[in-house]
Amino acid sequence: MKAKSSSGGLVYSTESGRMCPVCRQPVDRCKCSSVKPRPASDGIVRVSRETKGRAGKGVTLVKGLALDDAALVALGKQLKTACGSGGTVKEGVIEVQGDHCERVMALLQAQGHKVKRAGG
Repeated sequence: MKAKSSSGGLVYSTESGRMCPVCRQPVDRCKCSSVKPRPASDGIVRVSRETKGRAGKGVTLVKGLALDDAALVALGKQLKTACGSGGTVKEGVIEVQGDHCERVMALLQAQGHKVKRAGG
């Protein structure tokens, strides 16, 4: 008689649909693919202006903050309030609508971050 394999022994099942090969949970309940590690920060916060993919509308980007998601959202809210505009936090990058690079840099320096202007 064959021994069961150490990988769980499940070959195929239609009960749960597609299964994650790493954690063996249904794909809609899989936790391992949703956690993406952030690249290590060098301690310098980079502030830049970008219009790519936004129909010519400029946004101010803040990258390189070594903060968790909740702290990034809170800092993003502070920056948006101080600039009087909207924005969002996506994948560890704070986006503030409009060209507010100088104001954002001043606010981050006042909070003790080492800030550099990135891009042109």
